[in-house]
This record gives sequence, C-alpha cells and structure tokens, in this order.
Amino acid sequence: MSAEFPIARPRRLRRTTAIRRLVAETRLSPADLVLPMFVKEGISEAQPLVSMPGVVQHTPDTLRKAAHEAVEAGVGGLILFGIPAVKDGRGSAADDPAGIVQKALRDLSADLGDSTVIMSDLCLDEYTDHGHCGLLTSAGEVDNDATLERYASIAVAQAAAGADVVAPSGMMDGQVRAIRTALDRAGYSGVAILAYSVKYASAFYGPFREAAECAPQFGDRSAYQQDPANADESIREVLHDLDEGADMVMVKPAGSYLDIVRRVRDTVDVPVAAYQVSGEYAMVEAAAAQGWVDRDRVILESLTSIRRAGADIVLTYWATEVARGL
Repeated sequence: MSAEFPIARPRRLRRTTAIRRLVAETRLSPADLVLPMFVKEGISEAQPLVSMPGVVQHTPDTLRKAAHEAVEAGVGGLILFGIPAVKDGRGSAADDPAGIVQKALRDLSADLGDSTVIMSDLCLDEYTDHGHCGLLTSAGEVDNDATLERYASIAVAQAAAGADVVAPSGMMDGQVRAIRTALDRAGYSGVAILAYSVKYASAFYGPFREAAECAPQFGDRSAYQQDPANADESIREVLHDLDEGADMVMVKPAGSYLDIVRRVRDTVDVPVAAYQVSGEYAMVEAAAAQGWVDRDRVILESLTSIRRAGADIVLTYWATEVARGL
C-alpha cells in the first residue's frame, strides 16, 4: 500500500485505558446482572458455604439486607432458591403459602417494590426428600406429567407472593405451557417466565447442591437434563419453550457453553440469560485463594465473555460485588 494510504494500526486504539474503554465492543453494566440468593428455613444466622466462599444460606432477615445492598449497587434482578425445614416426596413446601420462598418473596416485594426484578426458581429438587426435580413413579423415575401439575401450582403460589418472574428449571417436557396456562387462569398474566430452556447435565453444579441441599439421593438428572455433547438439541428446546409461552430463555452453565449462548442469541429475538454456575464461581475463588490467578480480572473477563457471546442477562454470585465496581 502506498504511503498516501498508510496501513491501519489497531494498536493505536489499545494504547490507553480511556481509548480501550471508548471503543469497547462489549459493555457490562450492573443492570445486566442477576444475583442468585439462598434462603433457609429454621436458621438464626446466615450459614457460610464452604465450597462457595462469600456465599451464604440466608435467614429471612439477612436476605432482606443483602437484597437491599444488591439493589443499591444497581443489580438488575434477584433470583431466590429456598431450603425448607421439612422435605417430602412431593415437595409440599414448594407451593405452601407459608413456605420459605413465598415468605421471602412477600418480604422483598414489600421492601423493594419496582426497584428491581424479583425472580423465583421454580423446581422441586430443593423441596423433595429424594432430591429429584419432580414426582417419582413407583419405579423411581421422574413422572413428567404429574410433575407439571406441581409446577403449575408452585408458579401460582410464587406469583401470589410477589414474584415478577418465575424461572422453571426442571427440564420437564411441557413445563412452560403448564405454567403459563396456570398463571393466566389465576389472573397472573403479567408474571413473566424465564425458562431454563438449555440446562445441561453438568458437573459444574456441585457447590450449588450443597447450597440448596438438593443432591439426588439416588441416580442423577441425566434423563431430563441435556447431554453436554449436544448443541442442536438446545435450539429445539428453546423454540419449544418460546412456542409454549416463555418470555425469556436461559443457558446453564455459561462458561463452558458460550457457543450455545451464541447459537441461541442468533436464533431468537427475546432476552437471553446465561447462568454462571456454582462450579465456575468456586474454581475462580479457589484458584485466587492460592494466588494462581488475578481474581478481579478473571471475574470481569469471565462476565464480559458471557456478554460477548450474546447473553443479555447474566446470573452470577458476584453480581453485587461487580456492580459496585462498574
């Protein structure tokens, strides 16, 4: 190329922090983030989680305090997971109006109003004594259709308690249609559904199962969660859920499935969420504790990569901390 038209020099746009910030293609803001929170019945003080440093099982009071802190930091939403004092085969506490999540939803709705989006995970594994995401047949297999009836009832209970969004995570066939129908019939047509449309049978969930006390007592969840080897199946699941009435869709986990996040983003015209799960969090915290990685940089890099892959919403246990620093 002639001297009249000098070669472009990309390094010119990387020279300073201010220039890099100005031309950044991907931006992360507090409003993009959702904070997962655990609330446990029957405890008098927050219980730290060994496998997730900095994360706790909350009491109702500590939950309210932490929720206020998240909202003050600008976090876009909160999602609640409940651990009841008593579990049984049908997960009775999940739709009990006096259940731990329903109480928490009422508290947060009264405290926070419209200042944030209050979401509730909708599944049975935290509430069943066997740890599976649905009711079981006599042979010990998850009964898909019987489980849908439970999900419908839970959705109405959560909506009545103040949830803005319900997030079904059980990967039952037809769950979104069952939930949407139940919500509409009960007069909660304004409550949105964030479907865990793409939820893999992942090894990255280990610390979460300590936090939610929901490890299966036998077998695993591979018969209803997705095979990590499959990608096309994810798009089919997303399209099914949208056809059934989902308002938003989620990919879980995030970090090892960024290709799936991008495929979903390129396929749909609704908000796409990605869940940076407990194992992703725990590995960074463990490595940082050993001095092997720069903790703050790794956290921001991981979240930015999820946004870059196409996620509009990122669920992360670092939400409040990161929001404060942005």
